Amino acid sequence: MKKISTRARDMQASPIRKLIPYAVAARKRGINVFPLNIGQPDIPTPAPIREAIKNFDQEVLAYSPSQGEDFLVESFAGYYRNNRIDLAAEDIIVTTGGSEAIFFAFLSICDAGDEVLVFEPFYTNYNGMAFETGITLKALTTYAEDGFQLPPVDIIEKAITPKTRAILICNPNNPTGTVYPRKALEDLAYVAKKHEIYVIADEVYREFTYDGLAHTSILQIEGMAQNAILIDSISKRYSACGARIGVIASKNKAVMGACMKFAQARLSSPTVEQWGARAGMMMDPSYFEPILEEYQRRRDAVMEGLAKAEGVICKTPTGAFYVIVKLPIKDAEKFAQWLLTDFNHNGNSVLVAPAAGFYATPGMGLNEIRISYVLEVKKLKKAMETLAVAINQYKKIEEGQNNQACAANG
Repeated sequence: MKKISTRARDMQASPIRKLIPYAVAARKRGINVFPLNIGQPDIPTPAPIREAIKNFDQEVLAYSPSQGEDFLVESFAGYYRNNRIDLAAEDIIVTTGGSEAIFFAFLSICDAGDEVLVFEPFYTNYNGMAFETGITLKALTTYAEDGFQLPPVDIIEKAITPKTRAILICNPNNPTGTVYPRKALEDLAYVAKKHEIYVIADEVYREFTYDGLAHTSILQIEGMAQNAILIDSISKRYSACGARIGVIASKNKAVMGACMKFAQARLSSPTVEQWGARAGMMMDPSYFEPILEEYQRRRDAVMEGLAKAEGVICKTPTGAFYVIVKLPIKDAEKFAQWLLTDFNHNGNSVLVAPAAGFYATPGMGLNEIRISYVLEVKKLKKAMETLAVAINQYKKIEEGQNNQACAANG
């Protein structure tokens, strides 16, 4: 029998999706499982996007230009101007989702064996993208106790080696919900310019900031034009994850020239969805006002529910729609599986993402989970009530197991 490749064997399984079979089995047993594991909003994709796709009338569904359709590239340029981000059409390439944009960034600035600094916990798929491109993610740990804020400049600088090519951030952050202040971005800019490396800024959650906070783009930091690479997507902004339309953008012409080679090699991004994306970009920004209000209500419902679980450590997130929760238990992965195999509360259970897969450092995140608050408030309240009961119950189970182990060794 032929063997699979070493690459395929060693590729990490998604911590976000790997428990789905257990959720499917639970539902077959009649359990109502609330999905809190994945960032798939339940808010309807805006009507203009759906109508544009529905009414797409080209007789030949042809390749689009590798850079992206002119109408969409120009729409993105206008969007960035409106957000005080200095990008022209020639600085932008449309990608097949934000994921491909990150691949292009890694491939354009790194050779196999090079390093990219990240701050853990981080979006778990960065692991897979780095693995596939032969890059090492070198992680600096951030902590729940201080809201996962970035470490000081001297700590960041100590992690830089001759192989370091970039610092990768997600702001607002997935999975922590942290919004980095301008000062933190200025510190990153200082380090990047001093050491002649890049900052890759994943800004797909730009619109999702709460409590009156405003997002600062890496390209709004003075002097970063040649050191910044911006990653973007319409997936979360317009609740259009399946459209697979993203962007990589930079003022650095050498970087964008390299990205274009990779864009040409994959031919083009989806043609019909680009037409739909344009319709979204043309919507009035006031569209986001009720959306933000809804997500802030959801955030508050999650925090209210977590307050009923004893021993939980979790600062209130201020952006995106995720939160990392430190639990008063030892093994979050066993807990997450137990939720689906052995537990229900009034016929309900929850599907969460164990957080160890959002870290690069072995042993980190073992007692943490990520929650995505992408359900309506009514469902979230029931889900959080269920989760709080489960945490309190599982904590007692672990305490009982510990007591039995101590007695056995005693």
